[in-house]
Amino acid sequence: MAAALFSARRGHEVHIFDHNEKLGKKLFITGKGRCNFTNDCEPEVLMGSVVTNARFLYSAFRGWNSQDTIRLFESLGVRTKVERGNRAFPASDHSSDIIRALEKELKALGVKIHLKSGVKELLMDAADDPEKTRPAVTGLLLDNGSRIPADAVILATGGLSYPATGSTGDGYRMAQAAGHSMQKTRPALVPLETAEAYIPRLQGLALKNVTLTIPLGKKKKFEEFGELLFTHFGISGPIALTASSHIGKALEESPLKAFIDLKPALTREQLSARILREFDQAKNKEFKNVIPSLYPSSLRPVMIELSGISGDRPVRDITKKERERLIDLTKAFPLTITGTRDFREAIITQGGVTVKEVDPSTMASRLVRGLYFAGEILDLDAVTGGFNLQIAWATAKRAADSIE
Repeated sequence: MAAALFSARRGHEVHIFDHNEKLGKKLFITGKGRCNFTNDCEPEVLMGSVVTNARFLYSAFRGWNSQDTIRLFESLGVRTKVERGNRAFPASDHSSDIIRALEKELKALGVKIHLKSGVKELLMDAADDPEKTRPAVTGLLLDNGSRIPADAVILATGGLSYPATGSTGDGYRMAQAAGHSMQKTRPALVPLETAEAYIPRLQGLALKNVTLTIPLGKKKKFEEFGELLFTHFGISGPIALTASSHIGKALEESPLKAFIDLKPALTREQLSARILREFDQAKNKEFKNVIPSLYPSSLRPVMIELSGISGDRPVRDITKKERERLIDLTKAFPLTITGTRDFREAIITQGGVTVKEVDPSTMASRLVRGLYFAGEILDLDAVTGGFNLQIAWATAKRAADSIE
């Protein structure tokens, strides 16, 4: 939709072909239906939030930044607001406002929208190229057999995440048929599965202000502070989703050890002093009746079990070694990440069309004349917070501006 809008504003005759029955199905569910459409941050934060191929986006972000996106939607009649973490939303908290604004502008610009119109393949012809080194796009072949002539085509089909919204990988298929290579696709910004039997017992427990650490070698590691949610299969929540984008490739090799610092605001020494103080004030109480001040209720039985300290034991009998074990567990609660959930639960797709085969200043294919790319179909991805949609808007603008 953004690619069509920007192209039409440049005076082109533009057609959108979408195999869905309505526009913006995936946009509708973003941000839990509220549509976190960009992040109102400084350029260096925007670049730093890109996980894969950030340098490729330098020209696109320079030409269309987060503030440009906000101004666009404000100009289209969408009142916006910025919340914690500079996340931008429509003031109504309804993603439909973003979709409606885009659709209204597309119709005002005369863009022809073809719904329930899947594209089978790109039509190409090398006959008009004197050197016959690069084929040129000549149009589209639709699923119904219709042949649509075109001087240029922007593939903005998304990836594989949330396939029910139409992300079926058709763009990848068409790009490969045109000669483009692909970087392996995998679910990203997706919940993580774990091995330990005690994790499902914590289902529903949400932890705020914790730190998740995942060693990725002797020197490299993933570490993020924020919110985390335990599920029946493992962990979810913002920091788990962010972790998935950084560890997906490593997980294909083997499971990964991970640790949660339940009290990151306290140093080990401060935590030790606090536990000593709690124990001193309740010397004759049983261990299970003292730890409520330290851990959420659903976590207490697991901490008792992992610490090896009987819940019925008076705290006066707990040894220094056992207390150190409790501190270890609190500062590094252990779990083993075995994999990610699948594309049905992934916010985005990692991988896609190899960016080396695309001109970053134009989003044009280096292999096929008249072919352009925008958004998630490319091997580009970022963390949560509106950054992935900003990639979509910026690459769409760059592609549209490059078509003569």
